[in-house]
Amino acid sequence: MDARSRPQHKQDVYIAGTCGCGQAQRCGNYYQRPREGSFLFATFSLDKQRKSSSIILNRSSTLRTSSRPPRPHPTKIFDWTSKEKVVQYTKLNSTSRRRTTAEFSARQEKFPVARIKPSKEAYNMTIITKDGSLAEVAGAQALHALRHTASHIMAQAIKHLYGGADGSAVKLAIGPAIDTGFYYDIDTDKKITDEDLADIEREMKSIVKQNLPLERTTLNRADALKKFSAEGETYKVELIEALPDDAEISLFTQGDFTDLCAGPHVQSTGKVKAFKLMSIAGAYWRGDEHNKMLQRIYGTAFESKDELKAYLTMLEEAARRDHRKLGKELDLFSLHDEGPGFPFFHPNGMVIRNELINYWREVHRRYGYQEIKTPIILNRKLWETSGHWDHYKENMYFTKIDEEDYAVKPMNCPGGMLVYNTHVHSYRDLPLRLGELGLVHRHEKSGVLHGLFRVRNFTQDDAHIFMTPAQVEPEIQRTIDLFDEVYKTFGLTYKAELSTRPENSMGDDATWELATDALRKALEHRGLEYVINEGDGAFYGPKIDFHLKDSIGRTWQCGTIQLDMLLPEKFDLNYIGEDGERHRPIMVHRVVYGSIERFIGILIENYAGAFPVWLAPVQIKILPVTDAHLAYAKELADKFFALNFRAEVDERNEKVGKKIRDSQVRKIPYTIVVGDKEAQTGVLPIRKYSVKDAVDMSVDDFIAYVREKISTRDQTF
Repeated sequence: MDARSRPQHKQDVYIAGTCGCGQAQRCGNYYQRPREGSFLFATFSLDKQRKSSSIILNRSSTLRTSSRPPRPHPTKIFDWTSKEKVVQYTKLNSTSRRRTTAEFSARQEKFPVARIKPSKEAYNMTIITKDGSLAEVAGAQALHALRHTASHIMAQAIKHLYGGADGSAVKLAIGPAIDTGFYYDIDTDKKITDEDLADIEREMKSIVKQNLPLERTTLNRADALKKFSAEGETYKVELIEALPDDAEISLFTQGDFTDLCAGPHVQSTGKVKAFKLMSIAGAYWRGDEHNKMLQRIYGTAFESKDELKAYLTMLEEAARRDHRKLGKELDLFSLHDEGPGFPFFHPNGMVIRNELINYWREVHRRYGYQEIKTPIILNRKLWETSGHWDHYKENMYFTKIDEEDYAVKPMNCPGGMLVYNTHVHSYRDLPLRLGELGLVHRHEKSGVLHGLFRVRNFTQDDAHIFMTPAQVEPEIQRTIDLFDEVYKTFGLTYKAELSTRPENSMGDDATWELATDALRKALEHRGLEYVINEGDGAFYGPKIDFHLKDSIGRTWQCGTIQLDMLLPEKFDLNYIGEDGERHRPIMVHRVVYGSIERFIGILIENYAGAFPVWLAPVQIKILPVTDAHLAYAKELADKFFALNFRAEVDERNEKVGKKIRDSQVRKIPYTIVVGDKEAQTGVLPIRKYSVKDAVDMSVDDFIAYVREKISTRDQTF
């Protein structure tokens, strides 16, 4: 679970620390291990806890996981928010809100890739709800029901095509709606190929054309077991067997197809007007690599064909911007079999990385932060105090030093607590803002690694702010100001989500009210648009998540401001108040970039590799017409270099036209062709990236122009 998980029962266990790395939900801060229970994967809905999550998949991808939920091997960008919520049936405890766990195969850990939003948000339709009643819904609820029905239509089509006379040649597992579509896991001897997708789509269209009504019915547990056992649906039987004896089992029927499902659905198959099957992947049943590998077929559906077309166009654009592809073309970074999940940054990539770090330091100095650095390897005792040793061990790397156990840090927080405790602090010292660009290591299975988005080592731009209760609201406002400045620098707009106190939480009511009000007032003070996720805060404190929108409309969860009431307790942090007594400080964890590596990946895709001048690895490319003009080209380059401009001379014995094309392919902001005229007059033809015609400028004017672009971190060329 991630930082928004809540405790539910005595078996819940937690570890300390917080994280905005985007490394999926088991990246850090608090991990909850739910006990096994009687929950049925028969109905699914989007879980607002993971709205920013995504998944990347490929037709030939395979999920490799044992204790973790299934995650496809990332090779082509799609965006799914697919953490499904386990829905209990009528006679179960209706107050339970447990999430899916590793025992259930439908949940997927998310890759930190953007959600690609449809062009239209407002769908209005009548749906069949989970209790069988009709309801008018709109927006995401309507779209979710539409996609859920699409998954049933696909399953029905697959049964028709490959199930044999009685349908038993295809066994169905689970088929939820997800953030941008749907999928169904199936078990059949027939290997579904890309070519088969067209046949399945044709059969789906036939089912849609029949406009079959959907009908909800219920059975008791015994009759449901009898029905699905007779049909050979072993996966459905296994799911039902996990339920209590008195569970009421919900079924949905359309024509000759009946599925174990609690809904919701649209009223008839004819409502599913626009859909497309996207890809095929492998998925272990219940996310356990010891179980059988099933075939997972993904699709997407929208209310209209125009929206579907727009979405597919956006996917094509996202693929064109793939940071792995551009990273190779622009010589920014590489990944090697000798170190899977450990990115190698090349000189061009290091320019971007260092510019981001320099900017981070500049901003944080202005906002009153002090930078610290904590060790990468620390003793077992520290990780026992934080909780990582017992509950995060499978994601950590270990060694022995002088016969004692040590671990490579998976997060920076515990080290920051030690730094705070090296001094006795007065209320006059607060707020104390400690920032760290800390390198962390987390073990990820090889099947889930993905470029810079999912790695095994990365640099987090952590900061911990220690303060008194009276300082919380102004300090949160100040932190939001910092975030706003940073994101605007990159031309990124954002929305905020405020997650409030869950049902089970630590701390007293007064502290929670103060903390939540401080976050809310800070957002309102800034006039920010925000969504409240009631009850979705971590058990140790409320939080604000920042969702960035890129140039093609995708959203990325990056920044986090998290109030923490646990770590100060675990590490016994104190300050001396005005009354001379010891008090517990309130602490905020916060990250802006999340992880530098991941943020670089986001920027590559946001800019499509065409970085603004201040970030561009090479800012100016000088092309001599002939060797006779090489000396002047080098003279210009030296002059630019002395001004800290990043300039290169193309000395190759190639035609000027080819040199210009190569400069454009490398997405260099300014290309200058120099010959006799330029050497004599000092007037340079400045060709901006992606602009066909050059503009003449004197050397001094061009220098002033570039200086302005760099100093203001202008987003344009």
